[in-house]
Amino acid sequence: MIAIEVQHYLNRARDFYEGMRLLKDDIGEFRFSSALLGIHCAISYCDALRVGLGSPKVSSDDHRKAAADLKSRLLKRRFSDLGGIHQLASLLSEKSSVSYSSNELRRQDAEVIVQQTERFMAWAEAVGKKLKVQGW
Repeated sequence: MIAIEVQHYLNRARDFYEGMRLLKDDIGEFRFSSALLGIHCAISYCDALRVGLGSPKVSSDDHRKAAADLKSRLLKRRFSDLGGIHQLASLLSEKSSVSYSSNELRRQDAEVIVQQTERFMAWAEAVGKKLKVQGW
């Protein structure tokens, strides 16, 4: 059952990533879409890892807690490469601003979000494989 749930979140993460990647060349025109797809990609990767590492439930209530939960689960496994946690926390901190703020999202800010997403995705993929997460 865990493998199926992990695959559900992984498929969602990879789908968001692919959408973000397709818009990357037109990021000036599709800043909000690119940024939100990147943020949701990171959330889904985080959910896949958390479920695969034993989290009984993931919730949309407070995604910032998700980064701390993932870090805690990795430390319990004595996994020392926590580099992606910083990128995840940074991406999660942008979610409300990108989604709900009346402020304009600058192209360079969207580009940073896309870059952080790409780094987080690479890290998450490596973590899932290295820890042999079920369903990865």
